[in-house]
Amino acid sequence: MLANLPSPTADIVAKLWSLCNVLRDDGITYNEYVTELTYLLFLKMLEETGKESRLPDDYRWRVLAKTAGLQQLDYYKAMLLELGKAKDGLVAAIFTDAQTRLRKPTNLKALTSNIDQLDWFSAREEGLGNLYEGLLEKNAADKKSGAGQYFTPRPLIDCIVRLMQPQPSETVQDPAAGTAGFLVAADRYIKDHTDDLYTLPEAKAFFQRHNAYVGGELVPDTHRLCLMNLLLHGIEGGVELIDTLSPDGEALPKADLILTNPPFGTKKGGGRPTRSDFSVTADTSNKQLAFVEHIVRALKPGGRAAVVVPDNVLFEDNTGRRLRTWLMDLCNLHTILRLPTGIFYAQGVKTNVLFFQRGRADKANTKAVWVYDMRANMPAFGKTRPLAVADFAAFETAYGSDPNGGAERMDQGEAGRWRVFSREAITARNDNLDIAWLRDTEAEAEEALTDPEDIAAAIIGHLKAALEEIEALSEEIEPDSVEEAAAVVEAAE
Repeated sequence: MLANLPSPTADIVAKLWSLCNVLRDDGITYNEYVTELTYLLFLKMLEETGKESRLPDDYRWRVLAKTAGLQQLDYYKAMLLELGKAKDGLVAAIFTDAQTRLRKPTNLKALTSNIDQLDWFSAREEGLGNLYEGLLEKNAADKKSGAGQYFTPRPLIDCIVRLMQPQPSETVQDPAAGTAGFLVAADRYIKDHTDDLYTLPEAKAFFQRHNAYVGGELVPDTHRLCLMNLLLHGIEGGVELIDTLSPDGEALPKADLILTNPPFGTKKGGGRPTRSDFSVTADTSNKQLAFVEHIVRALKPGGRAAVVVPDNVLFEDNTGRRLRTWLMDLCNLHTILRLPTGIFYAQGVKTNVLFFQRGRADKANTKAVWVYDMRANMPAFGKTRPLAVADFAAFETAYGSDPNGGAERMDQGEAGRWRVFSREAITARNDNLDIAWLRDTEAEAEEALTDPEDIAAAIIGHLKAALEEIEALSEEIEPDSVEEAAAVVEAAE
């Protein structure tokens, strides 16, 4: 939350966000704000950190900032083109196909002048990565930007990272990296426990900076933000611009730990994953089911994962049920956290976190599943009541100190939020994991919403969720071929 940022950083974030008014005056849309600012901030931050040697001599911040008028705009356009061809791989990745939407030279001058005048001394002292994350969070909180779909709430990310306890020398993967929130949080956790890597041998410290974090991101502009975020936190790349559900995803390194919030919905055009190694979800366009299969396959034996999924992953029949059965065979699915509604950009979307460990054998790894219901009887989260770290305290206590769910746990019974269900009990439910026992007060909670943006988001979220359920149902009953359709007609006759 911006309120948790140090005051100077929060002030700088607010000033940067105010520059969006300049961008809007030049016809730049909400979802292009941060991408446009990122180009300029990258150049300025390299100057502030003494790393301009990564850039060609002729294309650096000071040259851009001291120029004015049409000459400055022309120079800036040429600069973006040249940096996309830079010898430095990270610079080239950030600026590949980059182009400015700015049309008025006066607006570019206003941006460069205002960025130059920010309190960069305080920003360096408190961490440029914190500043940039604050900007990403501000963008995600603005529902007009549409960026919330790439942004998992920081209190949730930090809770998951604390429970999963990433360790030095582990490979951490996020196959749907977004703006790298999970990877940055894992890095921060490790640095906090290693005196900023100084207690590690040099070889291990090098691994943490260059090889520990891997993943994929499909959307080019989001990939730029991701790389920028990683760089400002001292992480060199690691996230590829790929579709993880394509053969490119097979090439991602096997992981000790996977932390992710995959995109919801179906693949565009109803297309299926094209992975040759997929078997359970090869016949579905449901992205979240396919991502779960990727995660299981990408884990090393004994590796662990925490993944945010919508409710339909827990109850969908056919492919969904086959996936859950397969998952519980290959992995120990030890914990499910039922998240409250209203914590993502789509207010009505119901989500969960699955915590599991890949088994060393391929059968009967799940003996029991613990479920924590953080959804029933919870406040209406939104703009006026944002999610906070303290909201997860009771769950973290119940979860225990073992990242693989092996700590001593106590069932709280039907009146409590924390219960255990045997594998046999789940089998009797046809492997349906959408388990609830407390009275659901979601409707009452949403009735308490007062902010117009929260109310609108709740309506949109419910509509999106309903549309996705219709798409999933249509996929299950739609014939895949003319021959199959003829068979259906013949059977009906």
